[in-house]
Amino acid sequence: MSARSKARKRALDLLYGADLRGVPILELLADEAERAAAQPSRASSWDYAREIVEGVARHREALDAAIVAHAEGWSLERMPAIDRALARMAAWEILHNPDVPDPVAIAEAVEAANELSTDSSAGFLNGLLGGIARDKGALSGTP
Repeated sequence: MSARSKARKRALDLLYGADLRGVPILELLADEAERAAAQPSRASSWDYAREIVEGVARHREALDAAIVAHAEGWSLERMPAIDRALARMAAWEILHNPDVPDPVAIAEAVEAANELSTDSSAGFLNGLLGGIARDKGALSGTP
């Protein structure tokens, strides 16, 4: 597993945990930063995991708006918590991280959904994230 894939898994754990427990994302991130400092062997995945979580926290309102706009009748509250976390993470990569190709962000989220969520989640996220990628110029305010 690549360092970026490990970082995504780590970020997903934080985003999902914060959502499920109703705890601010940045609070869990601070706790994880302490653990990361004590585990240098996991350092390769920490920087990008932190970047993802901070990015989702910073842009959460706009990310959630983009997700709802492309969710075809699904509210955020109706989605499984793991799907919300995957959607937020991948939407952040699509809209705010030009170093990650859109198909990679989508494929990573779909693969995680196949492993961790419902039978229909992978297809749902694929369509939702594909729509966000297609419309990202309008969503991010760039042509």
